[in-house]
Amino acid sequence: MTSTADEDVVTTSAPVLEVAGVTKRFPGTVALDDVSFSLRRGEVHALVGENGAGKSTLIKVLTGVYRPDEGEIRHLGAPVGFRRPIDAQRAGISTIYQEVNLVPLMSIASNVFLGREPRTRAGLVDWAKLNADARELLKGYGIEADVRRPLHTLGVGAQQMVALARAVSTDAGVVVMDEPTSSLEPREVDTLFEVLARLHAEGIAVIYVSHRLDELYRVCDSVTVLRDGKVVHSGPLKPLPRIELVSMMLGREIRQIRAEGVTAFGEEHHAEREPLLRAENLSGGHKLHDVSVSVRPGEVVGLAGLLGSGRSETARALVGAFPLDGGTVLVAGKPLKRGRIAAAMRAGIALLAEDRKADGIIPNLSVRENIVLAALPSLSTLGFVNRAKQDRVVKTFMDRLRIKAASPEQKVSELSGGNQQKVLLARWLATGPKILLLDEPTRGIDVGAKAEVQALIDELAREGLAVLLISSELEELLDGADRVVVLRDGSVAGELTGEAITEDNVLAAIAAGGDDGH
Repeated sequence: MTSTADEDVVTTSAPVLEVAGVTKRFPGTVALDDVSFSLRRGEVHALVGENGAGKSTLIKVLTGVYRPDEGEIRHLGAPVGFRRPIDAQRAGISTIYQEVNLVPLMSIASNVFLGREPRTRAGLVDWAKLNADARELLKGYGIEADVRRPLHTLGVGAQQMVALARAVSTDAGVVVMDEPTSSLEPREVDTLFEVLARLHAEGIAVIYVSHRLDELYRVCDSVTVLRDGKVVHSGPLKPLPRIELVSMMLGREIRQIRAEGVTAFGEEHHAEREPLLRAENLSGGHKLHDVSVSVRPGEVVGLAGLLGSGRSETARALVGAFPLDGGTVLVAGKPLKRGRIAAAMRAGIALLAEDRKADGIIPNLSVRENIVLAALPSLSTLGFVNRAKQDRVVKTFMDRLRIKAASPEQKVSELSGGNQQKVLLARWLATGPKILLLDEPTRGIDVGAKAEVQALIDELAREGLAVLLISSELEELLDGADRVVVLRDGSVAGELTGEAITEDNVLAAIAAGGDDGH
């Protein structure tokens, strides 16, 4: 991304932001252990590590959410003590979080200039200027929508671009991006990378947190690797082989993770087994059009397609959480009542939703309470919860999924994203499901946690569960699925099996799907 001359500026200029020997402790854990980190003008600096490595804590220390227990933060060479995020923002440090942190009911323009609205001479908000400035600014981010509309009328990806526009327009000298492409479509990703190039040219420094290696090597100049709260490497990224980067992040070989706890089995002949789950001609609103999909016991079926293709709607329809105009869902040959979530659960269908914040974890409850939530009826006797049964279930799944927590009583909101995802998996596995619907189960989690989740999916399928896997990462589907159903614009564009499951074939189905009438 940078030219040789630009690289000289990056490597020789004084740091705009420094972390010097910072330690941050929480009850039962050391989140950051003597961490040092520096960021220079115009640099795009990758911050990587497994979930729980300390990335989020470091960002929160840099932006005034937390204060370090030891060490100091220096901004433009001078020690600073940000007490609140607004202090960091006023100093020129803006953060774009993975979950869009704006006001959905306010207009798009108001969100861009929230807290710094242009004023008339009378001190009133100058709405004409605010809307005109927002309209002009957002053109550079590929957003042509009416800026007077409420923010929630935009898709998640477009909202993320609004958040980015807001952060950059605050005259920031440092921009922190936490998984910025996780909700973006390919066109929006290209726009983001164009923005990064502009920031670089303007001398604005970027901390870039992502688990997508292709992105990191495309846009980042340097990298800092955290593991267990410590810095294990910091330096230029381009010369570093990917396998070395992954090994440093994990502290072990990548293939070791996929092999842990895995017993070799012969090839399953799924085609000879009757489907446990069958959906026929699902149609609903403008989202689904005659979608049919089936999953057999012990089979992993991938659901591929671009954002907006109907993948999540299909999964939600299978559990009765998406309104259908037509179609049938059958479990073991028996039809489910349309729109009845309780009936789907009784039939053994469990859905791990895409948005773990909105549809999954209950942040103020403990890890234990979150795990047992869905299984409480089976853990109760005469209406009283059996604590001993609860504890056994919680220990079983915390051990099996290697959930990192100080104790089962720790608040789930204090865990890393990957461990929160494992808690959700544990919740549904505790119900003893027959069919598991996984919507982006590895979204926003690091390479190590991702490999562990993938290994667990393989293991569950071998135990006889029927698994429907939705993922935006083609590699995940190519590696883990026995069959891949491709959706395009709410319709089935194709189905691939065996050696036909290749990246080229999936992309061809997405690009040409629907043109042949299938």
